[in-house]
Amino acid sequence: MRRNKKERQQLLIETIKQNPFVTDEELAEKYSVSVQTIRLDRLELSIPELRERIKSVAEKKFSDEIRALPLDEIIGEVIDLNLDDNAISILDINKEHVFKRNGIARGHHLFAQANSLAVAVINDELALTAKASILFTRSVKENERVVAKARVKNVDHTNDRSVVEVKSYVGNELVFKGEFEMYRS
Repeated sequence: MRRNKKERQQLLIETIKQNPFVTDEELAEKYSVSVQTIRLDRLELSIPELRERIKSVAEKKFSDEIRALPLDEIIGEVIDLNLDDNAISILDINKEHVFKRNGIARGHHLFAQANSLAVAVINDELALTAKASILFTRSVKENERVVAKARVKNVDHTNDRSVVEVKSYVGNELVFKGEFEMYRS
């Protein structure tokens, strides 16, 4: 159903307020307009693009919680965090993340996302990677979104170590798996 501009913009504000992680493409489909129309509406309403909205939500929610490193040093955008339990981040693979000749993401970006999430989930002032076992299960291409999910498997305070498992997905497909043994102070 087509709506007039004023109605659509009001619905746009409400939708983004409910879900700041909604994409312009999803909004365009929902309101049966072009992506360009959504972008123009956002611009007119001073609503930032998805990346900025995610960063803003993360900064508000997690800046006081993350102890082991500053939020801006995490690769990807943290969208959920429960210290010493689990965390989720997203990383949109762009031109700067891929090899020019084939559009495949460089592995160190996926590793960095997973490793920094493993550090962030540790509830301590200092967390360093002592050992990592990683597996890349498929190539990731430009314009794909990688969702990394970290889970703390073990906390050993007597040896100042924690084991964090991180699995990264594009859609429902596993693209990276890592187990990080973390030193904690």
